[in-house]
Amino acid sequence: MSTKTDKIDRLAELTAATDHAAGAGLWVEAWRRLKTSKMAVIGASVIAVFVVFAVIGPWIAPYDPTAQLWRGEVLTNQNVFVGPRAENWLGLDHLARDELSRLLVGARQTLLVGIVATLLGFTVGALIGGASGAALVLGGRAGRRFDTVVMRVIDMMLALPSLLLAVSVAAVLGQSLTTVMIAVGVVQIPVFARLLRGAMLAQGGADYVLAAQALGVRKRRIALGHVLPNSLSPVIVQGTLSLATAIIEAAALSYLGLGNPDAAVPEWGVMLAQAQEYFDSAPMLAVYPALGIIITALGFTLLGEAMREALDPKLRS
Repeated sequence: MSTKTDKIDRLAELTAATDHAAGAGLWVEAWRRLKTSKMAVIGASVIAVFVVFAVIGPWIAPYDPTAQLWRGEVLTNQNVFVGPRAENWLGLDHLARDELSRLLVGARQTLLVGIVATLLGFTVGALIGGASGAALVLGGRAGRRFDTVVMRVIDMMLALPSLLLAVSVAAVLGQSLTTVMIAVGVVQIPVFARLLRGAMLAQGGADYVLAAQALGVRKRRIALGHVLPNSLSPVIVQGTLSLATAIIEAAALSYLGLGNPDAAVPEWGVMLAQAQEYFDSAPMLAVYPALGIIITALGFTLLGEAMREALDPKLRS
């Protein structure tokens, strides 16, 4: 857990050193660095392609992704599969459905799960972390006690492997697409909570906070009106990184059979699980969705890391 918390705390520290950026504001300077970062350009390009296909996929898919139009050509009991050809660019799956159509439509499901799960984790985590950080900034024995209790619960959640925690939540809630979103979102909650709390704590000693206190501004207004908004930069960066994690973990839950109970609905994790049985005879059925998951997660990771570096004062010239 120490490595995970160290990374979160380091990202939170970025907020403390961004008050005196010379010339332009923090985000203007970060944007300038991002435009010249090859890692950011590659990551953003991958994400853009993924989002476009996820949005328009159902309209450009050549066939109905659930229709078994070539049933007589695929004989799984005889290891007879159909590979790429003119009418089916990526071939047919084990039920004689067009693989390309299923990949295009499945991209939307994958994007939907990732975004909803990340928003859930961000919202709940920000509420918890913001309350804990505000309690510390406000000071007082009650505030410190509240922060201690909340952070110990968060630390216990961080101590659990993320996939194990997600599987546990999904197993309790039952098999459904909503369950996957909630399970992955719960995994993200402690990350966002600790990150925002750490960022607010780092901002608590900033010059503008001391000046506001000297002018007699109420602590509650300082904490919620000034410290909290100025602590969101690393949380936004983490949101980009969490999208990559959410996509991978959602695919893992679907692969384990905890996702959408309707196996006919295309989703990359489900497609990967279904292809596992026929890996020896038709390995590409597993390779296609796996590549989709890997490349998409890589795109979000590259952009998130580039944003982190752009905000890091130690890496600025």
